[in-house]
Parts: sequence; C-alpha cells; structure tokens
Amino acid sequence: MAKEQKEVRDLQEGNYVMMEDAACQINAYSTAKPGKHGSAKARIEARGVFDGKKRSLSQPVDQKIYVPIVDRKQGQIVSKESETVAQVMDLDTYETVTMQIPEDLDIQADDDIEYLEFEGKRKILQD
Repeated sequence: MAKEQKEVRDLQEGNYVMMEDAACQINAYSTAKPGKHGSAKARIEARGVFDGKKRSLSQPVDQKIYVPIVDRKQGQIVSKESETVAQVMDLDTYETVTMQIPEDLDIQADDDIEYLEFEGKRKILQD
C-alpha cells in the first residue's frame, strides 16, 4: 500500500489522511490545549477523496497516523462511452483506463484532464 506514517501535529488543511481505511482530504484541523491529565488533542474533519463521505477524528497530537500517497496525474480523454463514463489515456504511460465523469463537468474527446490515483482507484478532478 502506498502510505506513510506522520504525527498528527504535522497535518494541516488540504493534506490527505487515512480514515476508516479510506483516503480523505482534510477540510478542518483544530487543536485543543493540553489538560491537567492529558496531552493536546487534534480534531480532524475530512471528506473521502473517492467516496465523498464526511469523516471526523480526534487524537493526541503526538500519535502517529497513516497518510496515503495519492498520485496526481495528467490524462487525455480518448472517447466518451456515455454521459457518465469516459476512456482516459495517461499522458506518461499511455495506458488507457475507464473513469467516471463527475457531475457538473463537461468534457469532450481530446480534452486534457487531471486525475487522482490511489490503490487502483481513480477520480477525475474538476477545475
């Protein structure tokens, strides 16, 4: 699996984090001061990159957490199979894969796109 460990204190908004075995992007990050009997705690709110579900987590800032290594790649639309599915060619490897087209995104054949890839899952990014 393409992931590494980091301390919770090293995270910030916009970073990726593993929550419930899903790659998520952090929307909100806040910390609480250490109390009389405990260490400082961080509260993380994130949204799943590939499933869109909201998740939250509260952990001590010195605890380690997994961070996924999500690849950002360039591609080109080869053809549209339907309104929701497109054939995309990776511009580095020339591999062709089928991907879902996000709602509210108007793309045509020969358009250049950016997409995310993690553990065989792919998602077209909206501009």
